[in-house]
Amino acid sequence: MMTKRLGQLASCAALPALLVVVWSLLSSFGLVNAYLIPSPQRILGAAAGMIASGELQKHVLVSLARVWSGYLISACCALPLSLAFCQSRRLNNLFHGIFEMLRAIPPLAMIPLLILWFGIGEASKLAVIVLATFFPIFLNSQGGFNSVDKCWDELSRALELRFPRHLVSILIPAALPQIITGLRLGFGYAWRALLGAELFSSASGLGYLITDSQNMARVDKVFVGILSIGILGVIFDSILRFLAGRLIRPEQNTTKGLGEA
Repeated sequence: MMTKRLGQLASCAALPALLVVVWSLLSSFGLVNAYLIPSPQRILGAAAGMIASGELQKHVLVSLARVWSGYLISACCALPLSLAFCQSRRLNNLFHGIFEMLRAIPPLAMIPLLILWFGIGEASKLAVIVLATFFPIFLNSQGGFNSVDKCWDELSRALELRFPRHLVSILIPAALPQIITGLRLGFGYAWRALLGAELFSSASGLGYLITDSQNMARVDKVFVGILSIGILGVIFDSILRFLAGRLIRPEQNTTKGLGEA
């Protein structure tokens, strides 16, 4: 098992490593503009300096706090609402038009209004993240709940299961793969929305770091900010996929056991 995982890790790292080698060679021979595309060594040096001074950690922690706060607020709203809409056709019909209109509006287009309503503090940034992450989580979860096979509903009625047991034993296990997909997509959208908010009004965070570095003509620091976002995205997406693998199998086995019972 360990050998297999190491092989998968090596396979995933092969292409990025090759790109870094090619990038380094092109920079060494002066085949790329050093101002526009600094060498990997220069970017690594800038990152080391920012880590030593604590600058990079400060911006990362600020952005992570904003992302996770907005993301959790969005998930706590989207998941119950998706279930409620699936259980009530009247509720779904009532809000369908409003939700479709809100979904069509880019969250970044709302930033001027959100700043007027909530000021330039944390509330406006959290609002942007919530708007960006709500619909990926909501729509995927709603699709998961709607895709539950009708035979499971009939079995639940035959066994006279109460709704809490029906929810835990049937609805959530059946919808869990799509819920996880929505949560993964939502986290990606959270980063995009956060950077947009920080570009407009912020004195800290990775978005601010990228903009400030660009204004100071520090392209190496711009790359550090961009790469930090990519690395953090990969780490947290891997965590979500790991949790999904742990959660889905037991729940599916539970549903199977209920059917056999």
